[in-house]
Amino acid sequence: MEWRDQGVLLSARPHGESAAIIEVFTPEYGRHLGVVRGGSGRKLAPILQPGAQLDLAWRARLEDHMGSFTVEPVRSRAAQSMSDRLALAGLNAVTALLSFCLAERETHRTLYHRSAQLLDLLGQSDLWPLAYLHWEMQLLDSLGFGLDLSACAATGSDHDLVYVSPRSGRAVSKVGAGDWASRLLPLPPCMLGRGDATDAEVALALDTTGHFLHHHLAEDMLHKPVPGARARFLNQLSRRINSD
Repeated sequence: MEWRDQGVLLSARPHGESAAIIEVFTPEYGRHLGVVRGGSGRKLAPILQPGAQLDLAWRARLEDHMGSFTVEPVRSRAAQSMSDRLALAGLNAVTALLSFCLAERETHRTLYHRSAQLLDLLGQSDLWPLAYLHWEMQLLDSLGFGLDLSACAATGSDHDLVYVSPRSGRAVSKVGAGDWASRLLPLPPCMLGRGDATDAEVALALDTTGHFLHHHLAEDMLHKPVPGARARFLNQLSRRINSD
């Protein structure tokens, strides 16, 4: 059994004396694990950093075996993140969430391409928080927990949408909310794709997407906790907001 594809490295851990077990996300084969011989050595260890874009060849005797990878670097994204705490926290959040959410070997082509595009923006700190928000919305959508923000769940109108139902993920207008407004989640304009947004608006929107990550997606995965890397990214974003 063998295949070849490009992919994003999600994680790498030592295996035996010099090998490494890597976890990658590819467009055709989804989240996939395999052993890299020499992966912990001087030549390959600097390449096998989370976020790296790799050319991958996988082989195994049987399809359900872990198998082994040979890897060639396409580009590293470490340099864009190591000098920026927010970028590093964001990179860790993306790779941790993908590792957490994706079933092994399940194809998610759209999410893969959106993930690679997001990681290519590392180092562009003015664009990154909003791009990350849209990526997190795509993550929810790809896994069956997408938000329906096209019209008010109560009135059917597409005007004055300011809330999200915490149960259904549907938008609610100010009129449609009525006495239930205090129980609904905020719907900042940036979630509707309306131009630029401040970091504070993005942080508010991430509170809303976070509700669905914690209370819908994570609960669907036998109540496993959302990786702490996401909270650390939000903390770094909060620090930037408070320092401005």
